[in-house]
Amino acid sequence: MTASIPTYADIQAIVADDFAIMDKQVFGSLNSKVQLVMSVSKHVIDAGGKRMRPLITLLTARMLADVQSEQAMQLAAITEMLHTATLVHDDVIDASGLRRGRPTANATWDNATAVLVGDYLIARSFNLLVGFNNLPLLKLFSDGTCDIAEGEVLQLQHQHNPETVEDDYLQIIDGKTSRLFMMATKGAAILQGRDEHLDALGAFAYHFGNAFQMIDDVLDFSGDAAVMGKNLGDDLAEGKPTLPIIKTLEILKNNNSADYDKLRIAVQTGKVDDAGELIALVQSSGALDYCKARALEETKLAQDALSSLPNNRYRDGLYQLTQLASSRLV
Repeated sequence: MTASIPTYADIQAIVADDFAIMDKQVFGSLNSKVQLVMSVSKHVIDAGGKRMRPLITLLTARMLADVQSEQAMQLAAITEMLHTATLVHDDVIDASGLRRGRPTANATWDNATAVLVGDYLIARSFNLLVGFNNLPLLKLFSDGTCDIAEGEVLQLQHQHNPETVEDDYLQIIDGKTSRLFMMATKGAAILQGRDEHLDALGAFAYHFGNAFQMIDDVLDFSGDAAVMGKNLGDDLAEGKPTLPIIKTLEILKNNNSADYDKLRIAVQTGKVDDAGELIALVQSSGALDYCKARALEETKLAQDALSSLPNNRYRDGLYQLTQLASSRLV
């Protein structure tokens, strides 16, 4: 493994040809006869991020068999399509007007249009998955998509609940984030009939997904708002039970701090009159140090899971993704 941490572009370059083809397939795989579906789909796909989940699929596929695979590229595109659908639905739930600095689908059109196009992206993903004629792959994605939906509902169930604990949070992020990472890796192995690697790939993806979400949640209280594309403390205002909030409440309660009720009421009501004061409270509580340590612990578990997988530059790419994610904490 290399000591230095390459950029995302460096890691993407490891599978550059596969990635370029996959990127075109994400939109090219849509075939709706309804022009509005195509327009909204193009809008949300074009506004997509770095395509990390399909990159993971491509790196995994090449790690297991270093040949260009049309099926692996198609599966990577499907993974991105599913991810995009979840983002569209998230934006509706959160009433978000911007994502990565661009107007969301619900802001550009309306909630009903955004929800239905998100539904179409999920349906089209499964339409394409059926074409693989691979029942274990279809089961992985159908079970995983149910888990993703349950994770979102679980987050909604715990929204504005100051009694939420870390175990609840781990259940939420397992569905919200880690599950799609697991589908991205294990799907590539199933396609190639490499079932002997499913456990290691599942462990890698689960722990990397956990770490990735924990890092995002830490940065909501300590990151650069311009880089993140959202305001610091947005999770607090939305009443989302993220680990920094859970841990801060726990610390304040254990210390019988007068600030406990202040934060508890803010979480319950979503009324954040002085966001700066509450952000400072989270920052000074020691909760972020705990959350960073947990994120690094999950990162190490993800890295350890890679050790039993084929040792090549593609495995190095997966390892470097974990390094790149954790470097955001510095």
